[in-house]
Amino acid sequence: MWTSSALPVLSLGLAALSGTLAQSYNDIPEIKAVGQHFFYSNNGSQFYLKGVAYQENYNPNGTANDANTYTDPLADADKCKRDIPFMKQIFTNVIRVYAVDPTANHDDCMEQLASNDIYVIADLGEPGTSIDSNDPSWDVGLYTRYTAVVDSLSKYKNVIGFFAGNEVVSAQNQTAAAAFVKAAVRDTKGYIKQMNYRTTLGVGYATADVPSRDELAHYFACTPGDDASTSIDFWGYNVYSWCGDSNYQTSSYDERVSFFEDYPVPVFFAEYGCIEGIDGGPTHRPFTEVAVLYGNMTSVFSGGIVYEWFYSDNHYGLVEINDNSVSPYPDFTSLQSQLAKVTPSITQSSAYTPKNTAPACPTVGGTTWAAAASPLPPAVNPQLCSCEVASLQCNVDSDDSDSYADVFDYICGANEDYCSGISHNATTGTYGSLGGCSPKDQLAWVANQYYLGSSNKASACDFNGLAKTQSPSTAAGCEALISAAGTNGDGTVPSPTGQQGTAAASSSSGGAATSTLTTPGFFNYGSAFFAAYAITALISGVGMFVL
Repeated sequence: MWTSSALPVLSLGLAALSGTLAQSYNDIPEIKAVGQHFFYSNNGSQFYLKGVAYQENYNPNGTANDANTYTDPLADADKCKRDIPFMKQIFTNVIRVYAVDPTANHDDCMEQLASNDIYVIADLGEPGTSIDSNDPSWDVGLYTRYTAVVDSLSKYKNVIGFFAGNEVVSAQNQTAAAAFVKAAVRDTKGYIKQMNYRTTLGVGYATADVPSRDELAHYFACTPGDDASTSIDFWGYNVYSWCGDSNYQTSSYDERVSFFEDYPVPVFFAEYGCIEGIDGGPTHRPFTEVAVLYGNMTSVFSGGIVYEWFYSDNHYGLVEINDNSVSPYPDFTSLQSQLAKVTPSITQSSAYTPKNTAPACPTVGGTTWAAAASPLPPAVNPQLCSCEVASLQCNVDSDDSDSYADVFDYICGANEDYCSGISHNATTGTYGSLGGCSPKDQLAWVANQYYLGSSNKASACDFNGLAKTQSPSTAAGCEALISAAGTNGDGTVPSPTGQQGTAAASSSSGGAATSTLTTPGFFNYGSAFFAAYAITALISGVGMFVL
């Protein structure tokens, strides 16, 4: 194992590769994606990710869970100071963080990382505020969270970009959720552009090695109608097929290279490092895949990120932390040894001309793919939501979200037209213009539709005290938004303007995450299901509420 005395020499050598010395996050060269590769923006040298996942006590997945908590890995300068010297021993030039607190100060850690030539890729979600695999939505709560993270990290030039989702689609019956992630990619990219943040900031997606992986890769990179605003800027692959002393063919790495050789954006392993069947146990990973990943795969893949830094109950982890002391496991030394031997070929951006084009979008049909590429869920516009609520004659007066579902069921069961403005069917591409609002605002919309459909009877705006009538108002700037959304909520949603995330952001770092309530799942299904549901509701639901 290397001693701390070797670290200055190592840091100097790596800094020389990027053309900088003792840099800060203000002057570290940005990393930009061009075609299939990443490049340093200052000298055009190709950039390969040699990374590690850096988040303690966190289990990333695609399901919102309000029982989870997290610790922001970029907000504790002392921990960064403790860990970064060890990261440099395994040649780390990028870390992946899964959840950050957008209200915290990250300057110290980001400065330490930059001065050691370490970049960051950050996931935009957090536990309880991410796109749910089984009940997906793309709404104000998610948009506010995502843009808040972008706001908080955009100034650091050692941020390569963001993941709009991680393993959201992990089963064959979850492919419809991809439409909501693609909408999140579109709106996050649009927000970065609208705020005039760095053009090198990218937005991507990280997929598990699932049966639908090929369709997912094509879906997120395709550009229906040549609209590049919906396509990802890079593709992360969480791959655990190389276990122990596997090989290029047995691990199917050869198949992955073949599949992605025509892909239009950079591809890298967003997680790798199998722990199954390892002689000596999970902490003895030999990392023999490193020679291949940074060898004959470099024409297609841009390196990878080892999972993970902190040893935890899942038995992954390169180091153990005891009393603030770092104790590397044997696989830390194996990884160090393997990375020390690799010499990936370097392409200069000046000598590289991208030739790959966007793939065709997967076709909706059968049991394999359920997400239309166009249209996608409408843009989330918080101002539209507030304008609509102010203009209503019947509004929801309760924050008791536990009671919302029954009211949704009753109103939508009485007349599905009342709920067309909040519909979201990814398979048919049918979306209401109010579907991006909060559950409370969506419920206010349908309650108002019910009230108007009941000839404005006062009793039709009560729902056991959940709603009440109000005097509608239309503030300056609202008229055009409301008109675009349509009287029945079947119009269009203009993209929002101005800063969206920072002022409204709240964080669950260190505490229970705020859960994301969504509207009833039956809006994801077709009219036949809805009709059957409505008949049942009308028979059994009469008298459910005191109207």
